[in-house]
Amino acid sequence: MASPSNYSTAPVSEFLLICFPNYQSWQHWLSLPLSLLFLLAMGANATLLLTIQLEASLHEPMYYLLSLLSLLDIVLCLTVIPKVLAIFWFDLRSISFSACFLQMFIMNSFLTMESCTFMVMAYDRYVAICHPLRYPSIITDHFVVRATIFVVARNGLFSLPVPVLSSRLTYCAENTIKNCICTNLSVSKLSCDDITFNRLYQFVAGWTLLGSDLILIVLSYSFILKTVLRIKAEGAAAKALSTCGSHFILILFFSTVLLVLVISNLARKRIPPDVPILLNILHHLIPPALNPIVYGVRTKEIKQGIHKLLRRL
Repeated sequence: MASPSNYSTAPVSEFLLICFPNYQSWQHWLSLPLSLLFLLAMGANATLLLTIQLEASLHEPMYYLLSLLSLLDIVLCLTVIPKVLAIFWFDLRSISFSACFLQMFIMNSFLTMESCTFMVMAYDRYVAICHPLRYPSIITDHFVVRATIFVVARNGLFSLPVPVLSSRLTYCAENTIKNCICTNLSVSKLSCDDITFNRLYQFVAGWTLLGSDLILIVLSYSFILKTVLRIKAEGAAAKALSTCGSHFILILFFSTVLLVLVISNLARKRIPPDVPILLNILHHLIPPALNPIVYGVRTKEIKQGIHKLLRRL
């Protein structure tokens, strides 16, 4: 490592985000579809939240959990996409030191909060199908409140050290981030300190949180499938599975996009560096845009609530 005297000692007060360093001409072409996806995500989630709030028949734990998912999606979109569009449209590449690490914290914590919410929703479906008589006594409004506190507290506390560790690093003369957003890897590699522990913590914490959620989701659906296969009444099995269909599709969206992003980062040397950057942006757009649409299309109660809301307007 070079000696400290070779670096600028001036403190870093801001970073510069360089989207697509090799293909910056993409930015103008990408701005239109990204803007449309952003508007779709905001509009669809806001409509879903308003529908659940105004429709009394939707004041049930399952829909409260769906509201929590929509809120997380909205915050994630607002944290990432407006800044990306500002870079594309107005070349506003600078981001303050504190804003960068705040964005990093929200992205890390809310991503794992979404995963944890899917896990709670899987438990909700497990109780509804495997223990239907006990469902009203187990899945209550009080359960939703406790689950929400757990989702926020667990993932917020475990994600907090990621930006804290990055912010405590010594940043030298270089302040150009080759990314559209302040990811931990993109930012910490600018430091002249050893970042081994920083990377190790994010890897262990991230995969512990996401991995434990995935294991519990798989277990829940294994028990659900086992119970459904035992149902002999005509049409009952299909009806039971249909109640899980929307939730399963949302998990598939979330997991598939995340898996593609992870694989692309692992194969970084074999693919252009701009590809993981684009996938990271899309991961904050595609699931939020599709989640409320899937529930709106597949859930009769929500569809009816949206029709009532539109008639009021």
